Amino acid sequence: MIDQMMFLVAAMGALVASHLVLSNPVRAPLVKAMGERGFQGAYSLLAIVLLVLVLVAYREAPRMPVTWDAMLPVSMVIASVLTYVATALFMASLVRNPGLLGANVNGLSAVTPKGVFQITRHPMMFAIALWSLAHVLVAPSPRNFVLFGGMIFLAIYGAHLQDVKKNALHGREWKTWSTRTPFWPDVTKAASLGAFWLHALIPWLLLTWLHLWLAQIPAGIWWFFPEAAG
Repeated sequence: MIDQMMFLVAAMGALVASHLVLSNPVRAPLVKAMGERGFQGAYSLLAIVLLVLVLVAYREAPRMPVTWDAMLPVSMVIASVLTYVATALFMASLVRNPGLLGANVNGLSAVTPKGVFQITRHPMMFAIALWSLAHVLVAPSPRNFVLFGGMIFLAIYGAHLQDVKKNALHGREWKTWSTRTPFWPDVTKAASLGAFWLHALIPWLLLTWLHLWLAQIPAGIWWFFPEAAG
């Protein structure tokens, strides 16, 4: 049991370390040596390999014990809300997001943030963080603290590293954009997601339905109506 947990800790540590190191300290010399496309290809391949290793280690790690009794209606309601918000944020992050790889940021300093970018300039990262937080809330086991705690750290610190990289690459364009859209989500701007609140419904229902078949645990609305999921 200890060996299995240490395997997960080591795998997650390697995934986190790879992102921290390759996102900033050694990025410039590697890009110079390999080219932008070569670097992105190697970076993506390493990330995929390490993520698969993490998932294998997670599957083998013990599910118990849990730190608190989380399978309660209030916990499931909060987790369901978090995952629904995360789904809406993620879907919105795929549309005209200047933070995405290869996005054109020319003229970004003159753009007024709209939609999800009135909430945060890192909607994809915070979607990952919220989805991970929901899993910790309803399944507070050591293996989930390692996996999803690591994902929360990667998402939030990764958002910071993205700002650092974008500032270095694009200077005034990204710096000006950053002054107009917040880093931390502004919940008072939730209405800015607009139609994405509706667009997120079907994917959220599908993902939470699949959760029963992939993890053998009902999630979202299916937790309250498990017979409907079957």
